[in-house]
Amino acid sequence: MLSWDITYLKTPILGQFYYLYLFMDIFSRKIVGWQVHEHESSELAAELVQDITRREGYNKHQVNVHSDNGSPMKGATILATFQALGISPSYSRPSVSNDNAYSESLFKTVKYCPYYPTNPFNDLAQARQWMKKFTHWYNHQHRHSGIHFVTPAQRHAGLDVAILQKRAQTYEKAKAKHPARWSGQVRNWRYQKQVVLNPSKNNDCTNEEKLKLAS
Repeated sequence: MLSWDITYLKTPILGQFYYLYLFMDIFSRKIVGWQVHEHESSELAAELVQDITRREGYNKHQVNVHSDNGSPMKGATILATFQALGISPSYSRPSVSNDNAYSESLFKTVKYCPYYPTNPFNDLAQARQWMKKFTHWYNHQHRHSGIHFVTPAQRHAGLDVAILQKRAQTYEKAKAKHPARWSGQVRNWRYQKQVVLNPSKNNDCTNEEKLKLAS
């Protein structure tokens, strides 16, 4: 399942913004597509969806895409594109502010990154260049806490299975060698087979709330 949203990027002109379109795979947390434009539109989002589908090699009826209820997300062009590509859209529930939490969390990572510019972006080229560098760092270097401190690219490629097994073995060996240093169990490095969109507090979801993606 993919999650996507649009956020503002500051420009030198007060009240004017660039718009960052960002799609992520919620299972791996990998950024699978992005673009920066001068305005919001369903047409631009549809072009990005087509590019992502081609590069990722998605088959028809393989992918769901979740978003909030903004007008670009429900525009005629992107809905027609979803239908043509066999993509099923889902949307946040009305008046539920955290129903697109994966994208919101990613936007926070973007804007709180230590390398995020303190000054507004001078032009589209500068904004796009920064996002290109950020995406490479995020996908290939950032050890994501939500996926047991592997990179999104490693999880996306299935490499995290062996990495987490090796870590678990290393921790068990360390505990066996120096048991006094451990007050309880070692860190949980078990492979996470499923990701749940919008879980309830007890981790059980209704059929309407639950969208699981197996590896």
